[in-house]
Amino acid sequence: MTPGQMVKKILKATKGWRYDAVSIGYPGVVRHGSIARDPYNLGSGWVGFDFSAALGRPVKLVNDAAMQALGDYAGGTMLFLGLGTGLGSALIVDGVIAAMELGHLHYAHGRNYEDYVGAQGRARLGNKKWRRKVSDVVEDFRKALLPDYIVIGGGNAVRLKRLPPQTHLGNNDFAFLGGFRLWDRAYQHAERPVKGGSHPAIPE
Repeated sequence: MTPGQMVKKILKATKGWRYDAVSIGYPGVVRHGSIARDPYNLGSGWVGFDFSAALGRPVKLVNDAAMQALGDYAGGTMLFLGLGTGLGSALIVDGVIAAMELGHLHYAHGRNYEDYVGAQGRARLGNKKWRRKVSDVVEDFRKALLPDYIVIGGGNAVRLKRLPPQTHLGNNDFAFLGGFRLWDRAYQHAERPVKGGSHPAIPE
């Protein structure tokens, strides 16, 4: 998918809707609210694309894992790991989000973390070995980053029979809450501090 194709689908799906702003969770590197490189799992043309002009609304754009992490965040230091096509990751320390690319770090045998705990890794290893590998990887990141808690989200998180210690299961729906929080004065942009606390209700 290219950004132009995505915009066409969005405009078609939201025809007749009333909305003032758009939040976009992007599966790749975002710096200061702008796409820094084309994604690994989509088409080209994302860098420099003017979403505000294409959608006709103000747009805030963050990494997709960071958006879900912002929705799941409840204070302190939280590591978010998204088990999906690849491995999404974000760290929030006292309300400040750092989107990360942990999945692309080298892991073993010429492969990166994403190759082991992403969708291709699950297909290659089988569910049983994949679950063990996820537990190992979570523990690696816990030791390295020292979070107070870890949230595991993404489409494949439900395939874990048992969560590693000090982790809880995220919910993809919280990505919507993260999108709302980007426009809330209390949370502002992901590169600015946000307040901790329990999840507020998602606006109607």
